[in-house]
Amino acid sequence: MPVDIRIESGRPIDLPPPPRRARASWHLRANAIVVAWLALTVVAALAGDVLPAPSWLLIHVFLLGAVSTAVLIWSEHFTVALLRVRGPSERASLTRLALLNTATVAVLAGVAYGPWHLAAVGAALLTGVVLWHAAVLVRLVRGALPGRFGHVIGWYVTAACALAAGGTLGGLMAARTVQGALHERMSAAHAQVNVFGWIGLTVLGTLFTLWPTVLRTRMSDRTRRASRAGLWLAAPGLTVAVTGLLAGWRWVALAGLAAYAAGGLAVLVPLGDALRRRRPHTGAAWMLGAAIVWFEVALAADLVVVATRPAHQVAAALAPLLPLVLVGFVAQVLLGSLLHLLPAVLGGGPARFKENAALLERGWPARLTALNVGVPLLVLPVPRPVALLGWASVLAAALAFVALAATALTRPRPPAASPPAASPDGGPGWRRALPAVAGVVAGCLLTAAAVVVATSGGAGPAAVAATGSRTVEVTLSGMRIRPAVIEAPVGTVLTLRVTNADAQRHDLRLATGERTPMLAPGQSVTLRLTPLGGPVDGWCTVAGHRAAGMTMRLAPTGTTAASRPQEATGHTGHTTTEAAPAMPTMPAMSGPLDLAAPMSSGWRPHDATLRPAPGGTEHHVEIRADDRLVQEVAPGVRQRVWTFNGAMPGPVLRGKVGDVFVVTFVNAGTMGHGIDFHAGATAPDGPMRTIQPGERLTYRFRADYAGAWLYHCSTMPMTQHIANGMYGAVVIDPPDLPSVDREYLLVQGELYLGEPGGPAQVAKIRQGAPDGWMFNGTAAGYDHAPLAATAGERVRIWAVAAGPSSGTSLHVVGAPFDTVYKEGAYRLRTGDAGGAQALDLAPAQGGFAELVFPEAGTYPIVDHTMRQAEAGAHGLFKVGAPPRD
Repeated sequence: MPVDIRIESGRPIDLPPPPRRARASWHLRANAIVVAWLALTVVAALAGDVLPAPSWLLIHVFLLGAVSTAVLIWSEHFTVALLRVRGPSERASLTRLALLNTATVAVLAGVAYGPWHLAAVGAALLTGVVLWHAAVLVRLVRGALPGRFGHVIGWYVTAACALAAGGTLGGLMAARTVQGALHERMSAAHAQVNVFGWIGLTVLGTLFTLWPTVLRTRMSDRTRRASRAGLWLAAPGLTVAVTGLLAGWRWVALAGLAAYAAGGLAVLVPLGDALRRRRPHTGAAWMLGAAIVWFEVALAADLVVVATRPAHQVAAALAPLLPLVLVGFVAQVLLGSLLHLLPAVLGGGPARFKENAALLERGWPARLTALNVGVPLLVLPVPRPVALLGWASVLAAALAFVALAATALTRPRPPAASPPAASPDGGPGWRRALPAVAGVVAGCLLTAAAVVVATSGGAGPAAVAATGSRTVEVTLSGMRIRPAVIEAPVGTVLTLRVTNADAQRHDLRLATGERTPMLAPGQSVTLRLTPLGGPVDGWCTVAGHRAAGMTMRLAPTGTTAASRPQEATGHTGHTTTEAAPAMPTMPAMSGPLDLAAPMSSGWRPHDATLRPAPGGTEHHVEIRADDRLVQEVAPGVRQRVWTFNGAMPGPVLRGKVGDVFVVTFVNAGTMGHGIDFHAGATAPDGPMRTIQPGERLTYRFRADYAGAWLYHCSTMPMTQHIANGMYGAVVIDPPDLPSVDREYLLVQGELYLGEPGGPAQVAKIRQGAPDGWMFNGTAAGYDHAPLAATAGERVRIWAVAAGPSSGTSLHVVGAPFDTVYKEGAYRLRTGDAGGAQALDLAPAQGGFAELVFPEAGTYPIVDHTMRQAEAGAHGLFKVGAPPRD
């Protein structure tokens, strides 16, 4: 079939015009978001302890906010550039970016301020966004022609999947689905998959092309093979390591990390080839090389930690190594990359490129040395002045780069003979680069300021010349720091040898920023301080311990020292504290409880029905301590409480005289807890000892005596643990106890509103000024869910006064008691001529009273200590008419 071909001249071919690029690509403009996160990092650092979870917020604002946003932006940009394909629509990219930042805000707000549901939803959204991002990268690879750089994109996709896994773990932790040792293992896995997966894999993949480009040499012929081998080792290795940490299999986790490390070494093969062809000759090359070295050092340290510690201790042991990653690796990759890329971004032609490159490289050996000398000083246990020198070195290197970058940005434009590179719309190239360069300058400055402020702990006393030295032994025990006051002349360099001599974990933090790690029983650590220039306060950071009196003061001779806390005496877990320093006077309540208000939707009353003693003479029970649950403690008032088996009060143990109870006690909380059964007779040293999160012990006791007994947490300060809900009852029937129609149990406790262990709440506890009183964990709960009875029935009401500071005078309005049993003995029996109007119990006492309701109606049951009744120790019996024959 003939084909008619005509060639016409003089007429332009009608092709669609090329797409007009935006004045500055969205990748550059989006850098403003990264700068905003860096600014928030500085705010978090400056706020310090004003914020909830200050260290957690600081790290996550930086890594989850700033770094993750940057990785999402530039991994997509590099994929498009390397594959030479049309990128995804700008709208879709901006949508992913907006969703990522929305998810980040939700996670930060939910963890810091609650509710946890917000953090969990944010983590789920973040996981979905990065998986969407990974799917986009996969689609770009499939739509591209075969090329030399497609293997790099696999690293980006795998890194995105790693963040999805890390986000899932973070969401589970935020949702409080796990506690104790599992929570600590999950925290370690979360850190590993985010740092070595999301950040590490992204950087390793980028180095295949960036490193030879910086060295100005060709890529190694072994690049593609090394990239595939490295990814096939690193990705499964990281998966195995995370799985091993979650399961508590140390050696499995170690094997996975070793495989990941082998993958990292495979990456070094082509990088080494490039290095042999061309030695580093620029600051950018040396800085990237140093970043690679610090990454390998951090990975080696991680291997040592995982090999030498149980999985639930890995997260805490890795915390001091964070500067290796943040400064040595991440910050140095950033600075090295910018040293190389900024001259090209600034534009201006070959001559201007060389001028800007020379300017930015000025003095790079000194900057490189300062930065890399500073890194080990941030990690090693050196005296505080030396650590501050390390931060000064890091800050000086960062600020020097900022100054040079600002100079390059603001220097005059070249003459017309050498015009700057033009943007597509005719404007000078530097105008297009302005958002990126401004972001770079501000980002470096803000990051440097953040790390310095965060580590130094804010402003401390003015610098003072050292005049001498002194070593002081400091002991943490019995809710006290001894000595409570250390006096020394101005200028003295104090060395504190801190030992935890208690049965639970403690630490010591000073207002000047020095702090010990959390110390297990028997552990010691040494703190070398700066010359003493003014009073410095110190305290234990465990929830409630500072308010309970675990404080100290370093006082220069001649200044007014803090009052010394009174000493405490007693056996482990049952320490009795003498008069403590006076606390500020506080009202009993910030406002009266509205006890007549309706209970919240979904509220269920604590079942007060007491079941008969089970058969058999040996009873096995598991009791789990948890300090993270929220419970409605008054109408419309929800409060975080510390519980046994997830309820306040805890489970009831019932038996007969001579029965044996075998209790498996599990600490599923976040701090040390113990348990003390008043019904047992046993030396407290072992079964009543404090155990740490994730630990368990077996408590075995024989019930030799009848009565209604209290059990409670035995960890100091016991006032706080009991006041926040860690109590329950053991009922041992007296011999030949007659049967009755109904039995109820009321455990009366005090209600202290506020953050458990916070100063305001602890002040009220120490003054014995509760916000209310409760039967079975809710003030006025049985007003809203009355107890049932029938006229003519015999009802036995067991009662235990949990306190911690007040007892009860239990009274039923309109129905006298005809039987009273208190503290192991009958005070009144059915058939006696007398009756009783109240069952009076001091704190920790128990008993029962019996009565017969004379007719149908509503009968209040109250603590006849009227202020306690009016503040919640009040309930109702709804008594129905007897059935007719």
